[in-house]
Parts: sequence; structure tokens; C-alpha cells
Amino acid sequence: MRYTVVDVARDAGVSVATVDRVLNNRAGVRERTRSLVFESARRLGYLLEAERPDGAAQPVVRLCFALPAGGNPFMRSLRDEIEAQAQTRPGVAVRVDAIEGFNPDTLAAALLDYRGRTEGVGVVALDHPAVREAVRALAAAGVQVATLASDILYVPRVAYVGVDNRAAGRLAGYLMRRFVGAAPAEVALFAGSLSYRGHEEREMGFRHLIAEEAPNLRIVALREMKDDAERAYAEACSLLDSYPDLGAIYNIGGGNSGIARALTERGRERATIFIAHEISGDNRRLLLEGALDAVIDQNPRVEAREALNILERAARGLPFEAHPPRLHVIFKENIPEA
Repeated sequence: MRYTVVDVARDAGVSVATVDRVLNNRAGVRERTRSLVFESARRLGYLLEAERPDGAAQPVVRLCFALPAGGNPFMRSLRDEIEAQAQTRPGVAVRVDAIEGFNPDTLAAALLDYRGRTEGVGVVALDHPAVREAVRALAAAGVQVATLASDILYVPRVAYVGVDNRAAGRLAGYLMRRFVGAAPAEVALFAGSLSYRGHEEREMGFRHLIAEEAPNLRIVALREMKDDAERAYAEACSLLDSYPDLGAIYNIGGGNSGIARALTERGRERATIFIAHEISGDNRRLLLEGALDAVIDQNPRVEAREALNILERAARGLPFEAHPPRLHVIFKENIPEA
């Protein structure tokens, strides 16, 4: 339940005007009354124990984040960053939930359950009718919604926090063309789920770049593996059995360790170009070992910061400006510090 100044006044047994004077540190209120108001406000969860430097009490903003459950290292890093940065923000209470991200009905139900419990929601959302309706219901209930990493169009969200995924796919295609060169080669694509608009946009960008600039590259397969490393391993083994001279792999989502294992077992880790996303998880090791040739990275620290900034300011009715994370290409020679 979201408590208001009226609830604080009723609980403390004073007028709304008195609560307003206390919370904004105005004169004309007895110390005993001031203590009663603060006690009620904190008990109801309307205020944090801390106060702002100007002496006025800081209202609590409650934010919830619905991130996909599973083994995707980037999503784990994003969750860790949100939780860590939330600890440094007075006036913000954050909850992060791991949701079965590949099931739209489960995700939609989780979003609907946030109504009345939070002022803002950040979600990595499937582009599905049930999820879109849940976002609309949240907005109708006064909840500020931001999409993270993968966007949804035509819903009342306040912002999208993430990279341009179509540009990311084109960048992967450009790198692939430069790595492979002019010789004919077969290319395979992997994705977590094309129900994520972000994964669909990466595929689209990659295909367009290859069609425009690399007619020597032939895309022979697209496999969805739900960001699961074991499933990615099985799919990669099957592909390598069908295309033993496979020239390149572009993985749009997670599960890179499974693909790398299949390449290594078949002695293809040096012969098959492998491009993926995010420097988190096993990707540092895979770059150093040579199984991965390049990683297109988006910084989860920046993404978490921007999501928290936008949702907190939107919930407080304050103006905000989005500063999206940038795309970075990482090779073995320029791996950043962890």
C-alpha cells in the first residue's frame, strides 16, 4: 500500500497542514508534535530514517525491478549493480525479482502484482500482448515504468534504458565481415529468444549489414536456446555436425560457454569466428583462450544507474534526462578491469 500525507496526519492525530510544515522543516510546530509526525511517517514507510541535508524529511520512493531468471551473466550483473547502487541512495527502497523471462504470462502476472506496492518498475520485458497490457495497467495505476535492455513499443513507459540493439547487430555484422574477409563462409546465429525485441533487433541489424556489405557470407541457421549454456552446447554440436566447416557464429544472447565448448571439442575454436555480447560471466576467459574473437559490450553499471535515476525522478515528479549506455567492442587485447 502506498501511504500519503493524509495517512500520516491521521496516524499522528494532526492536520495535513501540520504534517506539511514538519516534513518541510517549517517553524511553528511544537517539538512533541514534530516527533509524533516523524514517528508516524517512518512507521508507515513514508520516510526513511535519514533526513536530507536541508533538514527536510526525504519521502521514500519504492522501486521494483523484474529481471529474467536463469543463467544469463549480463542479467546477473545488472541485478547486482542495481542492488549495490540502491544501497547508496537515501530515499529509495529497491526490490529486485527474478522472473521466468521467457514465459509472458508469468511475467505479466508478476507486473500486475506490483500495483499498489511500488512507485516505479524497471522491467526486461518480452514483447507480448499479455506483457504490454500489464504495463498499461501499471501505468493506469500511477506506476512509472521503464524498460531495460529490451524495449516494448506502444506502451506508456517513461523511458527505455539500454543500447540501440539494431545498431549492435549491425556492428556484429561489420566485425564479422572484417574477420572473415572476402572468402565464402557459412554463418550461424544463436539467440536467447526472439520474443525479446532487443534480440529480434540485433538479428535484423546483423542480417541487413550482411546483405548490404558481405554477400560472401551465407546465414545457414538461427537457433534459440533460452540463454542456457547446455542447450547452446547441444545446438552448436548439431550445427557443427551439419556444417563441419562453419565459418562464423554470432550469438545474440547468452550461453556462450556452451558454444565455445562445442567449438573446442571439435577443434574449431581457432577456425570458426565467434562474436557475442557482454564482457560478464565466462566471456573474459573465452576471449583470453581465443574461443571468442570479439564481444560487444554494454555497461551494466551505467544501465543500473540510469534506470535508478530515471525511475526515482519520475516517481517524484521531477524532470529527467536519459543517458543511454554506449556500445563497446572488446577484444583479447583490451579487456577492461572487472
